[in-house]
Amino acid sequence: MTFNDVVEVVKQLSTDEKEEVQRLLQEYICEERRDRIYNNLRQAQQEEHRGELQFSASTSELKQMLED
Repeated sequence: MTFNDVVEVVKQLSTDEKEEVQRLLQEYICEERRDRIYNNLRQAQQEEHRGELQFSASTSELKQMLED
């Protein structure tokens, strides 16, 4: 089923069904964002554990880190 097929099916739904689809999509998007944040956290924790993270309060030093 293509994206256009899905759009056409959604068009045929009742207003209540469309609202339910919208609610479900918002929930799925939140879950995906939450998973992405969690995965980023785990990756940062692993990098910290391996000593790969660098920290600085100096703006110029931070800029240099970004360029490297």
